[in-house]
Amino acid sequence: MGPGAGIAAFLLSLSAVPVSHLINSLPGVDSPEVVFAAGAAVLLGLFLVLYLLAGGSRPKDPLFYVFAVFSFTSVIDLVISLEQDGYIKGFMTFYMKEGEPYLRSAYGILICYWDGTVHYVLYLTMIGAITLGWNYRSVGLYWLGSLMMSLITLLLGTSVGKFGSEIRPAFLLNIPYVLLPIWAGKKIVGSPRSLPSASADQVAKEQTRWLYRRPLDVCLMVYLAFAIMYTLLRGFVALDCSLDFCDTYKYDQEPYLLDPVMYPRIQMLVNMFYLLPFFGLALYGLIVPGCAWMLDITLVFAGAIAQAQFAHVGASLHPRTSFTYRVPNNALSDFLYANTIFAIGAQLLALRCAICPGFFLKGVPRNSQEMEKKVN
Repeated sequence: MGPGAGIAAFLLSLSAVPVSHLINSLPGVDSPEVVFAAGAAVLLGLFLVLYLLAGGSRPKDPLFYVFAVFSFTSVIDLVISLEQDGYIKGFMTFYMKEGEPYLRSAYGILICYWDGTVHYVLYLTMIGAITLGWNYRSVGLYWLGSLMMSLITLLLGTSVGKFGSEIRPAFLLNIPYVLLPIWAGKKIVGSPRSLPSASADQVAKEQTRWLYRRPLDVCLMVYLAFAIMYTLLRGFVALDCSLDFCDTYKYDQEPYLLDPVMYPRIQMLVNMFYLLPFFGLALYGLIVPGCAWMLDITLVFAGAIAQAQFAHVGASLHPRTSFTYRVPNNALSDFLYANTIFAIGAQLLALRCAICPGFFLKGVPRNSQEMEKKVN
């Protein structure tokens, strides 16, 4: 299959800019129902146009069309964030008023930036891989974790926070973003894994090394211990723990957790209930050899943690957040150091598993003699 379909998808994503400007200038796009209808029509039209543009080079992988449509909406999200921060105007005013007004919050702006940059690059990467016949499993798992973390926090925070009374019919346009990633995740997990070549002897040698001879793994275990304590602390704060150190932390270090938009509180609860088990499993996987699931789970959670930290830290400092809930200047450096370590550590863990997977491989003969016995 030639690159024609991939080029068509890329050009279609860029058309989001003139399309949004055109719809914004149309008369009559001033009610929630009309905005919802316009959004649904654009999404359906995208699938049709993409199918026609692909022509004879239509890809066999159906996820191509999902990533192509999502790349279009990523550009829309970038336009939204730029317009909300005052860099451009006249593109998505109608949508922010009668579509998804909660995206005007600091958290909404930050997740739009993330979707319009990081997710956009991931979509184009996976589209290119599909058109060229390359394996995109690792990129797909990273994207899956990032997108699902964003959706869980956004949808729950919007429903229970101060924007709950401003939910419009366009809120239903998030349904494809929930259902399609679940289907896509199932296909991505079921695709073949691409691993660096390693002999059975190399794998056996890697798995027999004691922990003290694996300094990188020791550092990652220290990170995981820190991440567990940090997640527990912020989770207790989100649950309104009455202990003195929780009160001190939320008022003196991270008052954004008290913001009535509820996004930061939901984020900390999601971290506590989903990231904590992952950190515990990762500790186990770094100690016990043969935990092949580490190769996938670390990618998913690296994407989730990167997205969560970008949105949370950015929203904590964004001018759209009330000054009362922004991080105090005297606590800013500690806040940034802790959150940067929390984010980067997960990326390093996933990178370690991807580059040197020998320790995590399962059912590999321990030496060449055992390999010969298994073959014969």
